[in-house]
Amino acid sequence: MFTIGVATIELRLPGNSSLKGKRAILRPIIARLRKEFNVSVAEVEAQDVYQRAVIAITCVSSDASYIHGLLTKAVEMVDRMRIDAEVVDYDIEIL
Repeated sequence: MFTIGVATIELRLPGNSSLKGKRAILRPIIARLRKEFNVSVAEVEAQDVYQRAVIAITCVSSDASYIHGLLTKAVEMVDRMRIDAEVVDYDIEIL
């Protein structure tokens, strides 16, 4: 049997005034998550709002504790990144 994990991260992008600027902030975050954690990442909400972004990170494994640990590390990495974004909220679900 397999387990699916989903982490949703809400970001605030203060001072951003365009979708181009938003993409410039999100693109490196998404690329780094994919590279370092081998997960699927997508912007899932607030796609037309300049100063807010919500990204979802997903992975599949047979071990729920592994998934929870991986997603926790991914959220922590985003929070530590020196970017023009602030983690406002996050949620991790194991399905």
